Amino acid sequence: MRWWDIAPVLDLERELFPEDAWSAGMFWSELAHARGPAANRRYLVAELDGRLVGYGGLAAVDGTGDIQTIATARDQWGSGLGARLLTELLSAATAFECAEVLLEVRVDNTRAQRLYERFGFEPIGFRRGYYQPGNVDALVMRRTTESPSETPSESPDHTPSSPSPAQGTRTHG
Repeated sequence: MRWWDIAPVLDLERELFPEDAWSAGMFWSELAHARGPAANRRYLVAELDGRLVGYGGLAAVDGTGDIQTIATARDQWGSGLGARLLTELLSAATAFECAEVLLEVRVDNTRAQRLYERFGFEPIGFRRGYYQPGNVDALVMRRTTESPSETPSESPDHTPSSPSPAQGTRTHG
């Protein structure tokens, strides 16, 4: 993700998370930590036919990664794009030498929870009223370096014999 991606990211952010969307300032702040010798963030976007269709971000501090955000356009749900973005973020966590990766997910977002479970994330607690202003709880999930990682053949969204509909989607950071 680069500065010029912020406007389309914000459009998708507001569409998907109207009550608790991140601000431009939040993305600018995260990107400020994504470059240079002391970088401890990795943010990426996915584009399809010139349109931004997904994004994600990871922060890494003292051996712990935290998936800050991950989202895909609704027309990409079920295409495997979310799994590809998550794979890239977990690769970044490995590069940052993280022993564990944490994330928060809305308790009512079972689709995302299933994705994270396929990647070896396990529930470890709740954050009451985490998502505001809707006062929705967050499920906290963790994946350790010992957790299994998904391979494309294990994914219900992608099999080697049938290419994903979003196969032409590219990600870049």
